[in-house]
Amino acid sequence: MEVKKIVLPESEVPRQWYNVAADMPTPMEPPLHPGTGKPVGPDDLAPIFPMPLILQEVSQERWIDIPDEVMKRYLMWRPTPLYRAYSLERHLNTPARIYFKNEGVSPAGSHKPNTAVPQAYYNKISGTKRITTETGAGQWGSALSFACSQFGIECKVFMVKISYNQKPYRRMMMQTWGANCVASPSTETKAGQTILAQNPDSPGSLGIAISEAVEAAVTGKETKYALGSVLNHVMLHQTVIGLEAQKQLAVAGDYPDVVIGCAGGGSNFAGCAFPFVRDKIHGKKVEIIAVEPASCPTMTRGPFAYDFGDTVMMTPLLPMHTLGHGFVPEPIHAGGLRYHGMAPLVSQLVLDGLITPLAVPQMETFQAGITFARTEGFISAPETNHAVAATIREAIKAREEGKEKVILFNWSGHGLVDMAAYEAYLSGKLADHALAEAEIQRALREIEPLPKPRQYRPLKP
Repeated sequence: MEVKKIVLPESEVPRQWYNVAADMPTPMEPPLHPGTGKPVGPDDLAPIFPMPLILQEVSQERWIDIPDEVMKRYLMWRPTPLYRAYSLERHLNTPARIYFKNEGVSPAGSHKPNTAVPQAYYNKISGTKRITTETGAGQWGSALSFACSQFGIECKVFMVKISYNQKPYRRMMMQTWGANCVASPSTETKAGQTILAQNPDSPGSLGIAISEAVEAAVTGKETKYALGSVLNHVMLHQTVIGLEAQKQLAVAGDYPDVVIGCAGGGSNFAGCAFPFVRDKIHGKKVEIIAVEPASCPTMTRGPFAYDFGDTVMMTPLLPMHTLGHGFVPEPIHAGGLRYHGMAPLVSQLVLDGLITPLAVPQMETFQAGITFARTEGFISAPETNHAVAATIREAIKAREEGKEKVILFNWSGHGLVDMAAYEAYLSGKLADHALAEAEIQRALREIEPLPKPRQYRPLKP
């Protein structure tokens, strides 16, 4: 009988997070203060984050203990199952063995609670009463709302307007967990007012929503900000995914030739991939693919440069692949991947050749999601469909080459409240968005005066 899924006992949930910074061949370049241009220190971040998270952000320790109070919440859904995609394999007639880590079993339906819970916990023990954040498709906003409800913290979410309108049920999830969710750009902050004055019909972007959330945090009493992707401590918390997957693959007697994850800011990709990046650094032969939208090609068409994490230039300057902080992507349905930058850790590993970036067009991702749903049964979030599409490409490649191959991808969230996106696809209302080079060049003019990292890589042709 085929073993469909591998479920670890609760005793096998990792007790430590893995910090890839300890093993990276090239040290990270520091974030810079937006005012002075000097490297940012812990005190510079204190108005935004609680000190325990700041210390994790700059840590070089390889392993960081998971607190007991976090572990208690993790056990609500962890360990997550590892599935063998037999039906998809047969449909594709591929010799590849395909595995996927199902992060859609969390209360919020995605990987995001892996970092939302520890961020809420560290804020709680630091005396924070209110947390502000942004969200694209709503997965992060709903995850943080859930986490804040667990620790009795007020939560305010600025949701990218196009997603706020497209995905009302994610907004309702946030409200069910007690959060206050508003469409961004809003009239509640100076950042939002500025954007609306320039473009009253702005669909919003993650960069704009970050600006609003950061402003609300620094001007609020006993308020801090939380970010669901990009930053080092977020990547750290997500590594429970890959650490569990390594144990599960060992049970199956397999090791991946290819590891795949979708990437917007980088969190779910890093969570699955970074433990395997460590293996690769130490000599394992494994290809690691980060998949992004063709309409927001941060890694595949953007330079590696210093840029702001938000639109109105309130955050530190981060060394990362970027399309420019003023870039507003097309309103594709994969709202969680509509971010102008990429996590500095992921960006550095791309530079070092340890990660391969790939851009996939929207229509291919939805076709992949339909194929996956009709074989494996699960309906994927539009973001997750990017990983599914790349997996199908790799499986077909294995068939054409006649080679056995083990493929692991992170199924980072379900699409049960994204059915409007599927309705648009199935009714022929969706299309691919061709991003013109001139548009990228126009957005990047804003970063020309900014400092350049030592490893600066100009715009890719």
